[in-house]
Amino acid sequence: MTTDVIPATDLQRAIFHDARTTNSFTPEPVDVQVVREVYEAVRWAPTAMNGQPLRLAVVESPAARERLVAHLSEGNKAKTLAAPLTIVAAYDPAFHEHLELLAPHRTGAREKMAGDLEFRESFARTNGLIQLGYLILGLRAAGLAVGPMTGLSAAGVDAELFAESGWRTLAVLNVGHGASEEPGAVRPRAGRLEFETAAVVL
Repeated sequence: MTTDVIPATDLQRAIFHDARTTNSFTPEPVDVQVVREVYEAVRWAPTAMNGQPLRLAVVESPAARERLVAHLSEGNKAKTLAAPLTIVAAYDPAFHEHLELLAPHRTGAREKMAGDLEFRESFARTNGLIQLGYLILGLRAAGLAVGPMTGLSAAGVDAELFAESGWRTLAVLNVGHGASEEPGAVRPRAGRLEFETAAVVL
């Protein structure tokens, strides 16, 4: 029995086929409300135990941007200073404090995890990265271009932005409307692995 492959929809093309990692943006601003609306959508996507460890610092003010940029690699500084909006995606090792709301069916999970920081760190990082993927696709679905970056001092960003919360940096996302006509705004499309290379059917 064979099943016909469902053709890519316009939305699938927008968020997978056509979207590109973007380095340069137009001056058009990005309203923080758009990020709020994207988060309101992607928070419904699944994580283990519904732990929801992703945390966001939306960097809007010039002063906050300067504080962040001081901890980025040289190649990421100028484009972050020029981006309309920047988001620091992080995870919260203390996600378990919210489990009574998020996973009421897991009786005692909050108390059990309270003394196991190593497990919480691993759990929160893995599921935070899953949510980071949702966030990038959600921003693309909202018509925005995204430039994810990991060239940074995570410890430096943590100390600068998250000293009180204890959140841990995963990546920095520059967000806006892509200036595709500018040189270097996007790199040439690189290859992707075919299913036969990336998967096994058992």
